[in-house]
Amino acid sequence: MAPGLEKQRASIQKQANSATEEKFFALSWPSRPTIGTEPMCDPLPPEQLGSLVDQAAQRESIQADLVRAVIKQESGGRPCAISAKGAQGMMQLMPDTAQDFGVADAFDPKQNIDAGVKLLKSLLTKYKGDVSLALAAYNAGSARVDKDNAVPQIPETVNYVSDILEELNKKKP
Repeated sequence: MAPGLEKQRASIQKQANSATEEKFFALSWPSRPTIGTEPMCDPLPPEQLGSLVDQAAQRESIQADLVRAVIKQESGGRPCAISAKGAQGMMQLMPDTAQDFGVADAFDPKQNIDAGVKLLKSLLTKYKGDVSLALAAYNAGSARVDKDNAVPQIPETVNYVSDILEELNKKKP
C-alpha cells in the first residue's frame, strides 16, 4: 500500500509542478499550490460556502455546523488546498476516495463538499452517530478506528477530533 501512496503523491506533485511551467502558447499559473504548502487561494466566500454546506448537509441529514467545522479544520475553506499526504480540496479528499464518490474535480467546491458530506454521513452511520469516532475515521481511516475500537491515540487525530468538537461547542447556545 505504501508504494501506491507514494506513487499518488508523486503524481499529484508532478501535476501541480507542471501547472507552473510555462509552455509554448500557454500561460503559466503563478499561484498553483504544491503539496503540503499553504494554499494559494482565498477561502470561499461565507455565503457561497454556507449555501453549499447547507444543501449537502440537508441532503445527507447531518448537522451543517459539523460540516463547517470539518471544512475549517481541513482546509480553512480554501478550495485549492492540498495536504502533505495528497488530500485535496475543501474537505481534503484523498484521490481514491474522491474517485469512489464520483468526483471529477476534487478542487470544485460543490463536488468536494458533496462527496465529503457523503463520506462523513457514511462514517456517522457506521459508528452509530458517535461523532468522535466518525471524525477520527475521517482523519485516520476507519481501519485504524476499528482496530483501536476508539479514537486512535495518534496526536494529530486526537487534536483533530478535539478541535472540531470544541468548534461545535462554540456554536451551541
